[in-house]
Amino acid sequence: MVLPERGGVSQRSGSEWKVATYVLETMEQYPKKCAFEVFGTDRIANFNIQVGQMLTVSLDIDAHEYNGRWYNTIRAWKVAPYDPTAVATPADPAAFDPAAQASPFPPATPASPADQPAAPAPAFSGESTDDLPF
Repeated sequence: MVLPERGGVSQRSGSEWKVATYVLETMEQYPKKCAFEVFGTDRIANFNIQVGQMLTVSLDIDAHEYNGRWYNTIRAWKVAPYDPTAVATPADPAAFDPAAQASPFPPATPASPADQPAAPAPAFSGESTDDLPF
């Protein structure tokens, strides 16, 4: 689905902006729908998304807070025609075989638990020492 484009003028820079919103449906046993945006006149024209097309869409997900509520923004940064040969499927076991893929790193040798010193447990003081908000 293609929703109407929105646009305006930036209060900071005074330049015009345009956003197009699309809804895609996944190709799974239980399809899911996702609304995403394409920001910028040049990207909207380059992606040229049409209803009914099968596409591979790369998305960037971000969240922001406004008046105590949180909102997600999902933006496409890459759109390409769907290529079924480029996607690995579970029916192809070789695509998921890690031994078949070359690695630039040497194989890791697991250390036994006896070789590693035990870390002392931190004392619980009832208050958190980190500065994380959660």
